[in-house]
Amino acid sequence: MVMVRNNGLTLVLLLLFGASIIGQWIAGWHVQVEDAHRHGEQALSLSAYSFSPEFLSSVFENWESEFLQMSAYVVLTAFLVQRGSAESKDPDGPPRDADLDLQASKPGAPKILRWGPIWRALYAQSLGLALAALFVISFVIHWSQSARVAAQDAIAHGEQPLTTIAYLGDPQLWFESSQNWQSEFLSTAVLVLLSIFLRQRESPESKAVAAPHSQTGE
Repeated sequence: MVMVRNNGLTLVLLLLFGASIIGQWIAGWHVQVEDAHRHGEQALSLSAYSFSPEFLSSVFENWESEFLQMSAYVVLTAFLVQRGSAESKDPDGPPRDADLDLQASKPGAPKILRWGPIWRALYAQSLGLALAALFVISFVIHWSQSARVAAQDAIAHGEQPLTTIAYLGDPQLWFESSQNWQSEFLSTAVLVLLSIFLRQRESPESKAVAAPHSQTGE
């Protein structure tokens, strides 16, 4: 029970993720079956649909936008501030990571900080780099699978399909991506601004309920 208590947030989020992607998987398969029947084509089995470009493209299209939003947010909040927001560092506060050489010797500090300046510099940017890498991986998979969908559609209409590289310049790919990117950036901006004036009791994403609107950060 201690493990559940200490990791409850991650566990619940993973359960919500699992339920959501299973719902997407099953609903998407039913859509594919109905579409195949309308066109007099052979529908895919549920297992075959799991590896179809239609399903993979839709999954990684969403993951791509999430990792882009998170990586951009992590990096931007290191340099930019929003006065009064719980999501921002205090523009009047001292730098938190000003002297990593000194902080590396503190009890409990990650061992990698003592491996030398290169490792220390990499670790200091590791969260943003990891999220950016996940964005790139998700984008590449979305791009390649969306290209497969477009190629199948072109062949079905007797047209010459684009190569995967050529599809990188196709408006359809960027329509799929940008429609998700814009919503991610909007929702993040809304959170940053609403956290100035609104509160969520006991949430680390909110200032204390009685904190003044002018207070920046938690």
